[in-house]
Amino acid sequence: QVQLVESGGGLVQAGGSLRLSCAASRSSLSIRYMAWYRQAPGKQRELVARMSSGGSTNYADSVKGRFTISRDDAKNTVYLEMNSLKPEDTAVYYCNAYVFPYDYWGQGTQVTVSS
Repeated sequence: QVQLVESGGGLVQAGGSLRLSCAASRSSLSIRYMAWYRQAPGKQRELVARMSSGGSTNYADSVKGRFTISRDDAKNTVYLEMNSLKPEDTAVYYCNAYVFPYDYWGQGTQVTVSS
């Protein structure tokens, strides 16, 4: 089992930056994938960025070039650096960990981007 605790959300103006953190309760090296998802009001949850235990990454087209996922294995923590934020990035952001065959989720952190 994996517990995930997110932090770093908040209110920011368009064009600004935020960094989200997600601390895992077990070694991040033992987690096949760690990812960030988001869910805006009235919309389905969508993948934002994902990193494998080997370090490969993939991003949603809408955030490529603006967001960066990274991992600090010494701290069992994954980060999402978000730059050039847009109002359409407003959502609850969830940390996700996949350890076969289960998905684990954090409680979510609100990101609000004002225009």
